[in-house]
Amino acid sequence: MRAMSGEIEIGRSKRARQAYSFDDIAVVPARRTRDVRDVRVSWQLDAYHVDLPVMASPMDSVMSPETAILVGRLGGIGVLDLEGLWARYEDPADALDRIRTASCEDATRVLQEVYRAPVRPELIAARLTQIREAGVVVAGRLGPAQTQRHWRAAVEAGVDLLVIRGSVVSAEHVSGNTEPLNLKRFIYELDVPVVVGGVTTYTAALHLMRTGAAAVLVGQGGGASSSVRQVLGLDMPMATAVSDVAAARRDYLDESGGRYVHVIADGSVGNSGDVVKAIACGADAVMLGAALARAAEAPGGGYHWGAEARHERLPRGYRSYVGTVGTMDEILNGPSDRADGTLNIMGALRRTLATTGYADVKELQKVEVVLDPHDPS
Repeated sequence: MRAMSGEIEIGRSKRARQAYSFDDIAVVPARRTRDVRDVRVSWQLDAYHVDLPVMASPMDSVMSPETAILVGRLGGIGVLDLEGLWARYEDPADALDRIRTASCEDATRVLQEVYRAPVRPELIAARLTQIREAGVVVAGRLGPAQTQRHWRAAVEAGVDLLVIRGSVVSAEHVSGNTEPLNLKRFIYELDVPVVVGGVTTYTAALHLMRTGAAAVLVGQGGGASSSVRQVLGLDMPMATAVSDVAAARRDYLDESGGRYVHVIADGSVGNSGDVVKAIACGADAVMLGAALARAAEAPGGGYHWGAEARHERLPRGYRSYVGTVGTMDEILNGPSDRADGTLNIMGALRRTLATTGYADVKELQKVEVVLDPHDPS
């Protein structure tokens, strides 16, 4: 083992870097404490002041136009999947019912069948217009492969933030068959800020920041419903991933002469403690999927799945059952009658800020962390 690099010898020809998940670390209280009423959890993303450091994941089990509006009114940003059920069906109620009632053995096949209906640009426009008319920030997600096909419908409908999200997104995609999306040119020519990811390494994040992205998503998508590790062998523990990407943000800030790119943790953020540790590792905000799929208003009705689970040729995720623990407001803002970190997530974040003595989320990035692997037994 080489202590300076953190590398471990796997065999004579291969070394591996030690990496850590949120379960492997803990936050250390500082010498000072604050009154919980004196701390702030708001943040600024481009021109938008956001009361809560939360983006709701663009997964059909989490976000409908109605729940995107609800999250916006509660202080976060709801991101609608512009390739999801609400962009394929006038009324997706029957499609949702098929997904929810499918047996475990049939769930993946049902997902594939339901999502074979084509994405309709007029429905993209209608859903985003519905959110805009509610007076909240309008955010929509497209995958890298479909961005060039559907971005115009989103922009013409008045999207405020365009999220380009996939399992792995790079600034340099190589293809011998089709012309790949040139992120740098695309973002430069677009009049709305772009959030892009997933990314899990310093170098990949730095390249994405150089495209002009307003924020980068750290993670591989799918979250609690992902099987990317089992199918593709890809994984990067999130504590290390967020810290590496935060280092890229720091170095890009110097390189660009002061341009700040936000870091959003997108994966393995299942409870309030994970939110705290994501920010402690350098995130400005978190993207919540399974945590909000547990809301009574969530379209999944206690079930959760992502875009990876519906792939027609190589599914890389599952329909999983996460249950229902409370309303969207209770999950985000409380009150809580549970001791597992699934309710009053923002109240817990405020309590940690008060306990560690920091005034806001940005300051919490400076908190001391220790290696303290979680043992549920």
